[in-house]
Amino acid sequence: MPATDSPSDDRGSRHPRTHAPGPAQSVAPPAGHAAPPGQDRFPTARFIKEIGRGVQGARALPRDDARTLFDAMLAGRVPDLELGAVLMAYRIKGEAPHELAGMLEAAYLHCAKIDAPAERQAVVIPSYNGARKQPNLVPLLALLLAREGVPVLVHGTRVFNDRVTSLMLFEALGIAACGSAAEASQRLAQPAHFEARPGLRSGPLAVLPIDVLSPALTALLDKRTMIGLRNSSHTIVKLLQPIGNHTPAEALRLYSYTHPEYRETLTDFFSHEPANVLLARGTEGEVVADARRGSRIDWLHDGHQRTLVDPTSGSIGEPPALPPGTDVRQCADWIAGVLSGDIPVPAPIAAQVDAIHTCLANGARVTWASPL
Repeated sequence: MPATDSPSDDRGSRHPRTHAPGPAQSVAPPAGHAAPPGQDRFPTARFIKEIGRGVQGARALPRDDARTLFDAMLAGRVPDLELGAVLMAYRIKGEAPHELAGMLEAAYLHCAKIDAPAERQAVVIPSYNGARKQPNLVPLLALLLAREGVPVLVHGTRVFNDRVTSLMLFEALGIAACGSAAEASQRLAQPAHFEARPGLRSGPLAVLPIDVLSPALTALLDKRTMIGLRNSSHTIVKLLQPIGNHTPAEALRLYSYTHPEYRETLTDFFSHEPANVLLARGTEGEVVADARRGSRIDWLHDGHQRTLVDPTSGSIGEPPALPPGTDVRQCADWIAGVLSGDIPVPAPIAAQVDAIHTCLANGARVTWASPL
């Protein structure tokens, strides 16, 4: 599953490669983090030798090795030259599903702890793409859920190129980003009637920038400005379930794909990992349903798949009048109009909200045993 061609990226449709693991033996991660230059450097040569042989010759690392390598990268123990080699190797080879699973395990070691809401399953919404043409309606989806008492954690980037990010829109709506994981935990425990500002009922909603959730992941994400290309961290951040002990029972993750062929790839990936995921075709890389057309929505849990929305046609008739996707103020005002009832909720987003409520209602009866 190439990080640079992940389903939520707006790129071509290369299929992920799942080469057999190489012969390298797993090594335990050395102790220490972010060591000074020249001290406690992590040896990467044998890893690069396996993953850096090009599209045809590269081999996937064993899961434990992928976890060890990614942990060292996040800890700042891989010098820039070797780090660039690793990032480019995975850019060319693509990550195998078991490599992504190992990387995700390492990422959790570098995330701040967020308490799970008491007796309520949360919804986790990653937001890392922003709007290019269509309006970014992630804040609308989050607020529709939170005002009904569903704890919602939105984590994402503050800025991304010239796009309108969710964090920009939340700020325009008067909802400030959390400055710490502790603040995020407190907000997730708010009652449904809590108002972020007079007239805007936000409920148990926490908006958490990735630089607060994980400075280490942020440092890897920022390598894009240096290299000019996405890397593995851009896929990993969208896979995060940062709440509690990161278990499926504690939160429902929303995940999206842009290219239809990746739905099967993701279904296979989540079917072999402990998961509680709502998978849908999003909008320009964001997980919110496209307001202009219906799309399939699947619930992947406990090794099973259930289709919750399966429209016979992608069209919903006359598309709603939407605000410009590149204007923060107009988009925020339109979202506020929907929340106040002056503007109807677009049918595909209403269907997505209903699907989420179905997952939450049925999740209480799921055993959440690992399918492995």
